[in-house]
Amino acid sequence: MDTVLERPQQKNTVLPMVIIGTLFFVFGFVTWLNGSLIPFLKLVCHLTESQAMWVTFAFYIAYVVMALPMSWVLNKVGYKNGMVAGLGIMAAGALLFIPAAQTTLYSLFLVALFTLGTGLTILQTASNPYIVCIGPRETAAMRISVMGLVNKGAGVLVPLIFTAWILTGMDQFTPEVLAALSEEEKASRIAELSNRLVTPYIYMTVALLALMAFVKFSPLPEPELEQPVEQGVAPEHRTTVLQFPQLMLGVAALFFYVGVEVIAGDTIGLYGQHLNVSHWGALTSYTMVFMVLGYLVGVSCIPKYLSQPRALQGSAVFGILFTLGVMFGSAESHQLSALMFGWAGIPTVPDTVLFLAMLGFANALVWPAVWPLALEGLGKFTATASALLIMGIAGGAILPKVYGYLSTASGDAQGAYWMMIPCYAFILYYAFSGYKKRQW
Repeated sequence: MDTVLERPQQKNTVLPMVIIGTLFFVFGFVTWLNGSLIPFLKLVCHLTESQAMWVTFAFYIAYVVMALPMSWVLNKVGYKNGMVAGLGIMAAGALLFIPAAQTTLYSLFLVALFTLGTGLTILQTASNPYIVCIGPRETAAMRISVMGLVNKGAGVLVPLIFTAWILTGMDQFTPEVLAALSEEEKASRIAELSNRLVTPYIYMTVALLALMAFVKFSPLPEPELEQPVEQGVAPEHRTTVLQFPQLMLGVAALFFYVGVEVIAGDTIGLYGQHLNVSHWGALTSYTMVFMVLGYLVGVSCIPKYLSQPRALQGSAVFGILFTLGVMFGSAESHQLSALMFGWAGIPTVPDTVLFLAMLGFANALVWPAVWPLALEGLGKFTATASALLIMGIAGGAILPKVYGYLSTASGDAQGAYWMMIPCYAFILYYAFSGYKKRQW
C-alpha cells in the first residue's frame, strides 16, 4: 500500500528546503567524486581498468545490500534521526579514507567507499519524503527538479575542486617519469601523492559531523503520515508485483540506465587519462554540465511540450547516437569541444571524450520518466514496486565493472563502450512498448 504524506498547512518551507538541498548537494558531492577517484586510485594503487572499477561496485552495491537494513533503522529511529545516522555513517566512511591514503591499501579504500554508500542509502531514504511533504503537493515536481539540479551542480564542482586541490603538479607522476625512478623512489613518490587525500578527507569528516549536528538540532519536523491508502485498483487476480510487466521491465530499464549513467560519469576520467588528457581529473564535470542541461530541458518542456514517453524515447536515441560518437569519434581532434567551449575558455577535449560527456544530456531524463510509467496502475503494490525500482541502482555497481573487464581484456578502452548500445536499446524498447504491457 502507498504511504501518503500529508501536506503541511501554512508552514514555512524555506528552512526545510535549505536543509534538504544541502543534503542533496552532499549526495552529489560524494557520488560524483568517484569519477576523479577512479583514475587517481588506478595510479596510486597500480590497478588495471578492471580493478579500478571496483570503486563503483563497492559504492553502488551498498544501495542494494543495505537498502532493507537501513529501511529498518529508519522505521525504528524516525526520519530526522535517520538523516543524522546517515551523516554519521558517512563521516565514518570519510574518516576511513585517511588510513587508506596513508597505507595505499586498495581494499581499505573500497571499505571506505562502501561505508559512504551505506550512509547515503539511509540519507536518500530519509530525505526524499520531505521533498513532497514540506510544501504544496502541486509544486512538488518543481522542488524535485530543484533538488536534482543541486545534486548535479555538486557533480560539476567536485571534479574541479579535486583537480585543483589534489592533482596539481601531476607531471612528476606520469608513467614515464615513474618508470625512470628506482623502486624506493617510486614508492616514496606514490606515497606522497596518496597522502594528498588526507587533509581533504579530514575536512570532509568535520563538515559531515557539523552537518550532522545542524540537522540534529534543527527544527526540521517529522513528516506527518496518513494511514496507508490504496490509490488505483489493481486487478484482483494479481497477487505479486512480478505480475506487472510494466514494472519489471521498468526495473530492468533503470538497471541499464544507472549503469550507463555511472559509466558516462565515472569512467570519463579514466578514459581521458588513457588518452593523455592533462585535466582528466575534471572530466566528470563535463558530463555533469550536460546532465544539468538535460534537467533544464525536462523542467521547461515536460509535460507542456514533451510527454514522458517521448522524453524517454529521445533520451534512448540520443544515448545510442552519442555512444556511436564515443566509439568512432576521433581521439586526436578537438574540433567539437573547441566549437562548444572555445568562446568560454574551457579546456578542449578529444571528440570521443566529448561524446562520452554528452551522454549526461541523454541520461538526464531517464530516471524521472521511467518512474511514473513503471508505477502506473500498481495500486496497493506501489510501495513494494518502488523498492524494486530502487534496487535498479545495482546497475551502477555491475555494468561499469563489465566495461572495465572488456576494456582490460580487449586493450581497447574506446571500443569497449559498445556495451552501452544494448543498454540504450532496451530503454528505447521500454519507451515505445514495454511501459504499455499489462500482461506477460
